[in-house]
Amino acid sequence: MPHALIVEDDLNTREALVELIAIEGFEVSSAGSVQEAQAQFADRRPDIILVDLQLPDGNGIDLVTSIGHGSGTQVVLITGHASIESAIEALRLGAADYLTKPVNIRRLKALLSRVPRNSQAHSEIDVFRTELTRLGRFGNMLGVSPAMQTLYDHVTRVAPTEASVLLLGESGTGKELAAQTIHELSLRQKQPFLPVNCGAISPHLIESEIFGHERGSFTGADRQHKGYFERANAGTLFLDEITEMPVELQVKLLRVLESGTFMRIGGHQELDTDVRIVAATNRNPEEAVREGKLRLDLYHRLNVFPLKIPALRERGSDVELLAQHFLSELNAANRSAKVLAPEALKNLNAYHWPGNVRELKNYMQRAFILSDEVIDACSLTPVFSSQDSAKTTLSVSVGTSLADVDRQLIFATLESCGGVKKRAADILGISLKTLYNRLEEYGENAGDEEEETHFPPEVDNDASAGNRNMYG
Repeated sequence: MPHALIVEDDLNTREALVELIAIEGFEVSSAGSVQEAQAQFADRRPDIILVDLQLPDGNGIDLVTSIGHGSGTQVVLITGHASIESAIEALRLGAADYLTKPVNIRRLKALLSRVPRNSQAHSEIDVFRTELTRLGRFGNMLGVSPAMQTLYDHVTRVAPTEASVLLLGESGTGKELAAQTIHELSLRQKQPFLPVNCGAISPHLIESEIFGHERGSFTGADRQHKGYFERANAGTLFLDEITEMPVELQVKLLRVLESGTFMRIGGHQELDTDVRIVAATNRNPEEAVREGKLRLDLYHRLNVFPLKIPALRERGSDVELLAQHFLSELNAANRSAKVLAPEALKNLNAYHWPGNVRELKNYMQRAFILSDEVIDACSLTPVFSSQDSAKTTLSVSVGTSLADVDRQLIFATLESCGGVKKRAADILGISLKTLYNRLEEYGENAGDEEEETHFPPEVDNDASAGNRNMYG
């Protein structure tokens, strides 16, 4: 049976909480001060502590600090409406959630329902999770770089709590995957996870999508519609691109986060909601506040636990790990066994990936389509050329002869292709034979590869183009 400790100096409130929590299947003990609570904690570690913010010999935040992250005990702060800022500070320090007085019974029951009932099973899960992390997998995320290991550690700390999380990172870094991982490692994992892209919904429809509407509440509302807060009840709501949410709607969102209640558009009945919020933005949130795109009070409410998702260029060898992962997925989907050539991996690692993991995934799919059994260095060159002009632009001085420009262009293209002549000829738009002839003119040994050292006079690069594309 799970054990709960109630720390509350008001006797009536304490006894009421003890009775309510016992009904939910807990063994309950109580304390009226920080000192009493610490003594009880030392005697037996509870699974959950509900502690009042204001106590005769200190406050609940002191208890949160003394217990720390690694104890395995969930701490829920009980506070008055005037102390929300203190409650948010407690969340930053490690509290799982907070309740405002008078305590909402339904929300209290929801909190208690998420307390683990089998500590041994959770210990086994933690061991399994540690092993997966060592192998480069953590929930839905993939990577072994120090930047990702730091992220995994922070996710491990915040996921079991009820703290709001703000994910910060460039477009394409995998913020939704991080949000989903937080949900799946939380005590809400069996409940819904609903992602909402605030920038992809029309400003005229977003309030209805978030909060729902009643039939007849506006033109076209021919039926009742349940919004995301209602459908995600007891689960996690991921608000992506939060700075794109209309400012007037941000006011209503803040009210829901503070009160746990909302009304559908056109409705007159308040509905309770128990939703954890994970928000994300690819903008600097403080700049968004200064520009009026994000309300300051909402920013503080969401920014309880900020998490920075690293850009791909900051993740070192993860580029190769991710590329191989995407290739494995493509091979499995297409029943093939293509491999990455060493020079292709070198090119991938050298690129700065402004579009991050999403860009890498797209590049791998393109290279997969264009290649036969081996994905070589030049499979991605046309894309790299358009995206990374700083590395692929050829500069020539005015007055340079056309012959010399031609020579520089050929050698630059060959270098970008890792010396693969067939691919260089395709990019240059000339036949392989013409390329060999030019290289012979420049005094280069054109026949030192295994590819096409002998061919009929009329053969050009278009003759075999149909054989390079597995989709015909």
